[in-house]
Amino acid sequence: MSGRRGGGAPGRRGPARPPETHVQPARRVALEVLQAVRESDAYANLLLPTKINRAALSTADAALATELTYGTLRMQGYYDRVIALAAGRPVDRIDPPLLDVLRLGVHQLLSTRVAAHAAVNESVGLARQVGSRSGTGFVNGVLREIGRHSPEEWRNYVADDARNEDDRLSALSSHPVWVVRALRRSLAAEGRGDELEALLAADNTAPRVNLIALPGLVEEPAGARPDRFSPPGFTVGGGDPQGIVEESGGRIRVQDEGSQLAALVLSRARPVEEGERWLDLCAGPGGKSALLAAEALAGGASLVANELVPARAELVRRALAPVPLEVPVWEQDGVALGAERPDAFDRILLDAPCTGLGALRRRPEARWRKTPRDVAELTVLQADLLDSAVAALKPGGLLAYVTCSPHVGETRGIVAAALERHAGVLEQEQTAEVVQSLAREELDLAGDPLTVQLWPHRHLTDAMFIALLRKRSA
Repeated sequence: MSGRRGGGAPGRRGPARPPETHVQPARRVALEVLQAVRESDAYANLLLPTKINRAALSTADAALATELTYGTLRMQGYYDRVIALAAGRPVDRIDPPLLDVLRLGVHQLLSTRVAAHAAVNESVGLARQVGSRSGTGFVNGVLREIGRHSPEEWRNYVADDARNEDDRLSALSSHPVWVVRALRRSLAAEGRGDELEALLAADNTAPRVNLIALPGLVEEPAGARPDRFSPPGFTVGGGDPQGIVEESGGRIRVQDEGSQLAALVLSRARPVEEGERWLDLCAGPGGKSALLAAEALAGGASLVANELVPARAELVRRALAPVPLEVPVWEQDGVALGAERPDAFDRILLDAPCTGLGALRRRPEARWRKTPRDVAELTVLQADLLDSAVAALKPGGLLAYVTCSPHVGETRGIVAAALERHAGVLEQEQTAEVVQSLAREELDLAGDPLTVQLWPHRHLTDAMFIALLRKRSA
């Protein structure tokens, strides 16, 4: 341990003055995104493409920048444990810009095929841009110390340093302890608690790029591989699918298979009657709205999309633009909408604001931003929105409650409490049966047949929760 602790401290080991080095553009872009995520709570999935375009990166460099950014964010918690051991100090005592550089360097050393000397030298170049000479030497020393040990050795060092089993899982899987415990409870609710480590590992795997051909508006492109479950979903070979999206005029879109199923559960639970009115209550950023609009167009229904945040409402309008159906986009408070428009809609999708713990593959930084306090605040909002949706639903109408989180408090707990509040008015539908009926292949579902919980490790989708509810006729 003494050889690892403190080995990278300034003046202890490594050259006193690292050699000059040119920083590759891909690494500079990745560092800029990491800094923006840390400093201003930027969303990597939104900022990275912009940074790549502005830097005019080649295809290879764009792929490297993407791998470095997402890989570093996913494993940040684990890398911080490694850095603390190698530096002999907790990471909160390291200058944040230098810590960003160290995380990026550790990812290259422990999780990529980048040559060790290139990872260290490029990181030193980045450190020179963001820190002092002593800070540059510190980065050089810490990374050289890390490079002296194999990835497997570091996993053993980190595991040995853990305080207990939950802390060990947290460290090695790079999830906060509270998230590890929440995911364990969610799996245990299905009798699948033994899948926890598989789920944690899946969260740290880059998701496949999944697309949808909006039903009735466009055909799948040649060479498309149909999704296992969603009828309009598919994947294509490697490479950027943006060309396919642009060529289709937006009628082919990138969309997770789980998100597709969540919208299709509502639109295909029963035949659509001409003149039905549908509502997407929390529509931003608009992917599910576009799918519902295509489904409404095919069935002779109308759709209203509601999104309180103006910037997200604009995203909804852009998503809906390729669908030849007039869809009003309201910017109203969803909590108040039910009281203002009682018994107005035949079908309502409530894709409720949530912690996003089901999409950690795509938005890895979310795991470091959310806390149990966020769950407590969000469940109040989710309950209020669900009450509003019940009020806005016509008797006999269908309501799909959806979250991109498997947290029991945001899923089963919300539904159970709503059924109690609306006893005699609201009842559950056989959601699992509906999902199985529309899926191309049978899904491996567990737990309550009245709800569906999808999983990245089991279904290769985001961890979407779906509960289909019906308002009883008067």
